[in-house]
This record gives sequence, C-alpha cells and structure tokens, in this order.
Amino acid sequence: MENFLLTFPMIAKLATNDYVGFTFFVGCMAMMAASAFFFLSMNSFDKKWRTSILVSGLITFIAAVHYWYMRDYWADFGESPTFFRYVDWILTVPLMCVEFFLILKVAGAKRSLMWRLIILSVIMLVTGYLGEAVYRDAAWLWGLISGIAYFIIVYEIWLGTAKKLAVKAGGPVLKAHKMLCWFVLVGWAIYPLGYMAGTPGWYEGIFGGLSMDVVYNIGDAINKIGFGLVVYNLAVVASSEKA
Repeated sequence: MENFLLTFPMIAKLATNDYVGFTFFVGCMAMMAASAFFFLSMNSFDKKWRTSILVSGLITFIAAVHYWYMRDYWADFGESPTFFRYVDWILTVPLMCVEFFLILKVAGAKRSLMWRLIILSVIMLVTGYLGEAVYRDAAWLWGLISGIAYFIIVYEIWLGTAKKLAVKAGGPVLKAHKMLCWFVLVGWAIYPLGYMAGTPGWYEGIFGGLSMDVVYNIGDAINKIGFGLVVYNLAVVASSEKA
C-alpha cells in the first residue's frame, strides 16, 4: 500500500463541497471516454467521414489532457488555471471551426471558409485571454473585441457562406450544420458568462456571484462532446442512407 501511494504522490483529496474540483474531474473523465468512443468508431464509416470523427476525438482528447492538469492545479493552489484553459481553447476551438468545413466539403466548401473561421476564433480567444489574465483593468474592452469576433462567427455560420453551403448540401448535412450552429449560438454563450463572472467591469453586480470555473467546465463538456456527437450522428445517418 505504501509503495502504491509513493507511485502516485500527487493525488490530492477533494473536499466534499469542492464543486469546482468535482467538475474538473467529471469533465476530464467524460472527455476521455468521448475520445475513446470517437477514435474506436472511426473505421465504421466511409473515408470521407473519418477525418471529421478523428477531429472530434482530437478535440475531446486535447481537452481531457488539459483538464487532467487543470484539476491538479486547482487542487494544489485553489486558483483558476486560466493559462492552461486558454491553451486548451486555442487548440480545440479552431478544431471545432474546422468541423464546419469538413461537413460542408460535400457542398464544395473552400479552405478560405475554414481559415476565416479559424482566424476569427483565434482573435476571440487571444483577446479574451488578454482581458481575463493580462489587462484586467480593461477587461470590458478586450471582452468587447472578443465578442465581436464571436458574433462574426455566428453570422458566418447562420447567415453567411457556411449557411448557403449547408442549404446546398441539404439532408443530414443541413440538419447537422444547424445543430452545430445552435451549439455555437447557445453553448458558446456560456463562456462570456464565465468571463464576466471572473473579470472586473460594469457587469460585476450581475454575474459576480457565479463560479467562473464551474461555468467554463460545464460549457466545455457540453460543447466539445456535443459537437462530436452531432458529427458522429451525421456520419451514421449519411452512411446508412448510402447503404
């Protein structure tokens, strides 16, 4: 027993009322399970859908690894692991944007659409980090810039080129695109709440009572796993229709 404990010296005890630590642990396990599911199911689909499933697995796998570190950081220091969280997002959110391009390739989506969404997502995240961790006195300004980039993404997928391509593709691709759009519009809206809960500004009296990390953790699990499941369902439906 002593040798076992020496092998795992970094295991920290979570308090029964440590809801932040609990959501870190559950989020890590959920995204590990989702990664295994997506990776193991890849060979069940046609080649054109395998990349989409692979990206879904990468999104949850990257998040799971970062949540493992963030959970330990929280347990050791009792502080929000902001830097690790944004490293996670700077890798996974652009990949979520790539999913739009991958499912719309059947309708002729060009790489310019993919890169436009990726660049907007990077601007959204970098400015969000600057407001949350670097220039907190001007958090509202950096948050505004981040929000503008977010709404341009929303416009692009709901009304812009991505929407037109989805309509052109029709069928299960259009349904999947619409579901992913709802994740971006509603699911991603969780993150501004977490941002406002953790930064100073005119909104402090409204959102100051929220736990930023709990909001972010719940949002991550819903959005990243949900994104992957939508893509997985599209692959299942498209493959069954072809058969």
